[in-house]
Amino acid sequence: MMESSPTTIAPLLLRNLIASIFIYADKSLLNLAEKYKLLELLRCLLITSFLFFLRLLPSLNPLHENYPLKPPKSDNFVPACGSGGESGIARALSQLLSIMNDIPVNSRKYEVVRSLAEKLIDDNLREGFEALREVNRTVLSGAFERTLSQLEAAVLDQERDGSSGGGGGSSGPGLREYRLGRVLRAIGEVVGRPRDRVSRSGSSAEKLAAELLWLAQKLAACGCTEEAVYRWASANNLAWLAVSADPRLQGSLVKVSAFLFKQAKDIGRDGYQEIDESKKEQQKQTKMKMLMSWLPLLCRASNGTDAPILSSGERAELERVLEETIEMLEEEEEQEKVLSLWLHHFTYCPSSDWPNLHACYSRWCNASRKLLLLQ
Repeated sequence: MMESSPTTIAPLLLRNLIASIFIYADKSLLNLAEKYKLLELLRCLLITSFLFFLRLLPSLNPLHENYPLKPPKSDNFVPACGSGGESGIARALSQLLSIMNDIPVNSRKYEVVRSLAEKLIDDNLREGFEALREVNRTVLSGAFERTLSQLEAAVLDQERDGSSGGGGGSSGPGLREYRLGRVLRAIGEVVGRPRDRVSRSGSSAEKLAAELLWLAQKLAACGCTEEAVYRWASANNLAWLAVSADPRLQGSLVKVSAFLFKQAKDIGRDGYQEIDESKKEQQKQTKMKMLMSWLPLLCRASNGTDAPILSSGERAELERVLEETIEMLEEEEEQEKVLSLWLHHFTYCPSSDWPNLHACYSRWCNASRKLLLLQ
């Protein structure tokens, strides 16, 4: 991140102040412009002049045009912990994964960067040394956390854009104000945050979700998915936004959820008796969070129009995984919470009849009935 100084901050303050004044004045002029053609022409002239003025601001502050030759150091760029985080091979892999986030997926450079990252990960595994495995685990875990954070921000941006555009109809002042706001925000990014604009250019929510699945699969190949499962289970805000997201994005998020549900089921099974009670409780709570956060999306997401998100075999397999995960919850009350959540979303979604957990629900009812009679 570039350091702030009076020289760099002044143009930003000027831009924000002028933009606020202009938007306030434009709202007042808008009503009159609807009645008088001359005022409408004057308003268009003012908007054009204002946007031209904003484009000139970078030239008034040359510091914003000079990008540093070295990439900025940040906690997200180089792995913050682990012995592998201080090595050159770890920094190389971290840089490749960071660039992969930034490049648009339709760029011819995207596959080059992704192939380089994949080869580096596979070569580290093939060598068979624990130090190189630790490099993979450390860097991939950091990349998963960073990509998940970017994905949530991208989905939130989509949600805000959709909400902003919903009130104006197909024409009229509301739509014009919405479009003007979009233009001003875009120019604000160009003037005030050039590096952020570049990094976000390739970061559509659907692309980031696909990369998150790829990272989870690579972590699984390294035998280290527990942290990814924990972070996905804790992303309850993203899960809530996903329920009303675009169907194509929902499909990408369903794929990530399906893969990580399968990984979550097996967490703690190897050497389950040897781990301490606190670790055992943490693993159980992670599975509980996973179910409570992502079951609503599975119930409400479309299975795809052109091609199904999951095949019939994959859907049946995931139903079995969900049932096993629910029945591994030892407390009757925890199973009740999960199954009540499933029943609500399953019955109130008219477009989907999956996942079908009726058998699991019936088994819970029978167990609950027997428990009551024993008491």
